[in-house]
Amino acid sequence: MEYRPTQKILENYANILVNFALNSGKGIKKDEVVRISAHESAKPLYVELRKAVLQAGGHIIGNYLPDDDDTFQPSRDFFEIAKDHQLKFFPEKYLRGLADTIDHNVVIISERSKRVLAGIDPKKLMLPGIASKPFKDWLDEKEGKGKYTWTLGLYGTAEMAKEAGLSEKEYWNQIIKACFLDEKNPIKKWKWVFKTLEITRKKLNALPIDLLNIEGKDADLWIKVGEKRKWMGGSGRNIPSFELFISPDWRGTEGWIRFNQPLYRYGNLITGIELEFKNGKVVKSSAKQNEHVLKQMIATKNADKVGEFSLTDRRLSRITKFMAETLFDENVGGKEGNTHIALGNAYQDGYDGDAAKLKKKDWERLGFNKSSVHTDIVSTTRRKVTAYLKNGKTKVIYENGEFKL
Repeated sequence: MEYRPTQKILENYANILVNFALNSGKGIKKDEVVRISAHESAKPLYVELRKAVLQAGGHIIGNYLPDDDDTFQPSRDFFEIAKDHQLKFFPEKYLRGLADTIDHNVVIISERSKRVLAGIDPKKLMLPGIASKPFKDWLDEKEGKGKYTWTLGLYGTAEMAKEAGLSEKEYWNQIIKACFLDEKNPIKKWKWVFKTLEITRKKLNALPIDLLNIEGKDADLWIKVGEKRKWMGGSGRNIPSFELFISPDWRGTEGWIRFNQPLYRYGNLITGIELEFKNGKVVKSSAKQNEHVLKQMIATKNADKVGEFSLTDRRLSRITKFMAETLFDENVGGKEGNTHIALGNAYQDGYDGDAAKLKKKDWERLGFNKSSVHTDIVSTTRRKVTAYLKNGKTKVIYENGEFKL
């Protein structure tokens, strides 16, 4: 029998996502339009999200999707049957209208089969994402103008728990703890977390950082922060979220890094990832499992460049287990916190200025990467991060899983 969280837990989760995470910690306003995307396995939370939006006076555009399971596999059917012209299909007028209409987007991650696309040609897996990039660009532009927000949540299934080596109840206990769903007033707790993050974020942004050096037994990586950058975090994008991150100037990435956490991407499990950078680009990549998927992803336009660098302080995160899902694994606390990078697209709201005034050539000049891919790759090993300041001084900003500011 499948585990199902209590009604109170579901109500708390929906309340956090709609009335806190959206609109950058303020919740939605009357008459705003919220798109809700979820698979049928997440129906209990999908229903509560709809209620929360209606109670807040908002409007709903639903995107309710069929599960992939042992009987039906619509995702796999698509990639096995569709020809290139179908994989590249982009309903421009429909998606342009959708981008213009929605004010917020809630996406619930929930999978009954995490490896449903295993064995599919990686080249085919990349095509829909490349084709739909204009839709993402429209939403990024809208977000940069302060007219659109989004958040992600997680609804655990038996298959997801199995991949993480946990029972369903143990898996859900991690979700409940991580999102403070067991608190009497979860939103109050999240406001405290974001206030705490903001103190550190302001200290980071006050430092005139030129370069970051990430050191450990499995890393010696250099990241160039770049012009007009700001550290971000605590905005409501992703629940849970304990990380502080930047979208650096991709051109200044040098060195190498290994990752001890598995990556689930395009229905495949990729393990033992190692990357080497030169002049801002991945020049060497390897993986112990499904290396061909990793390499095909990196071969996608601009997916060989860094779009994000992130740090999580172990003192804030209540996530202590591997969850086999990036949303949680990139926010794990544990003994050493976590450091991670994302290959591909950068966040335009990481620009320290009025993003609405910038044109394509300005983003290129500043070194903000643009790609149809954004893939977070995580490590939970001990790392030291040293900031090389523009005045010639150095400062250790992160060590042993904690910020040192």
